[in-house]
Amino acid sequence: MSNTFGHIFRLTTFGESHGPAIGGVVDGMPPGINIDVDFLQAELDRRKPGQSALTTQRKETDRVELLSGVFEGRSTGAPIGFIIRNEDHHSQDYEPLRCLYRPSHADYTYQYKYGTRDHQGGGRSSARVTASRVVAGALAKMVLRQLGITIRAYTSQIGPIALDTDYRRYDLSLAESNTVRCPDPQKAAEMEALIRNVKADGDSIGGTVSCVVSGCPAGLGEPEADKLSADLAHAMMSINAAKGFEYGEGFNGLTMRGSEQNDPWTPEGRTATNHSGGIQGGISNGEDIYFRVAFKPAPTILQPQQTIDLEGNPTTMKAQGRHDPCVLPRAVVIVEAAAAMVILDKTLQNLSTNKNFLKIIENK
Repeated sequence: MSNTFGHIFRLTTFGESHGPAIGGVVDGMPPGINIDVDFLQAELDRRKPGQSALTTQRKETDRVELLSGVFEGRSTGAPIGFIIRNEDHHSQDYEPLRCLYRPSHADYTYQYKYGTRDHQGGGRSSARVTASRVVAGALAKMVLRQLGITIRAYTSQIGPIALDTDYRRYDLSLAESNTVRCPDPQKAAEMEALIRNVKADGDSIGGTVSCVVSGCPAGLGEPEADKLSADLAHAMMSINAAKGFEYGEGFNGLTMRGSEQNDPWTPEGRTATNHSGGIQGGISNGEDIYFRVAFKPAPTILQPQQTIDLEGNPTTMKAQGRHDPCVLPRAVVIVEAAAAMVILDKTLQNLSTNKNFLKIIENK
């Protein structure tokens, strides 16, 4: 089972939804970086359950404990180990599901692949484990902000309610002013109402998170197997409930002609437009990188559903417990974290392939 992300900046995660704790080890963190514990905790608070009436009411403080790799408030270059203890798991809610395969969950595939599974909250397949990615993403952001690189994600669609795809039309700082993390206050109110109605029906709904990376220099990414776009897609599609990834014009560009979608270069070394989404040939070009991630409706719903038991016998099940009617509000920070890990990893990789690498060595 692969549980490690990245090449140089690497995160290895462990833990299950209803185990004693989840956590991880971050390797490749540059030394001497000021570790802002308050910022790290604030990032976790953006993801934690129970933060509003629109999310699962599981109550977790999600307090992170740093175990290594930090001395006197700064990174040492050694692996940073951390844990987040599970405090409010109601394992008994899942006992009726021990011998059932929940529709659209990982129950059947885990059982088929490993011959065993943890039915309590989905075990390793639970979105609970994404908290570890948020920790690593927060650490990556601490490095990136010193390089002038910022990452901002927001909810751009829930069900049929969607924002304009042009992120420049919005003040993205407004995303944190409402429970759905949408930068358009009117659309946010509509999204909130929709989620409440869906929750009242015992159902769920999906949507899209958009993300913008600003200040990223040109030259990040490899031209073949490790394209920046490919690594971003890999990171995003490994997030629970993610069903699609597109960058730049994405699928909307299919209706455009090449003359409309090409980005002309200006004498200043910039592109007049940015239909490419800041990536050309798998390598960043210095413009804003923007992309979208589609998330399906959460598969756990409080309605009767047809399924089978472990013996293949048809049966009906109805989930119990506390669940998100929409994962989008809590997925925003996870998307940011995944993007931060990829951008920092590519930045560190670039040191060995940058045309100025020999000059850097000579100056040392």
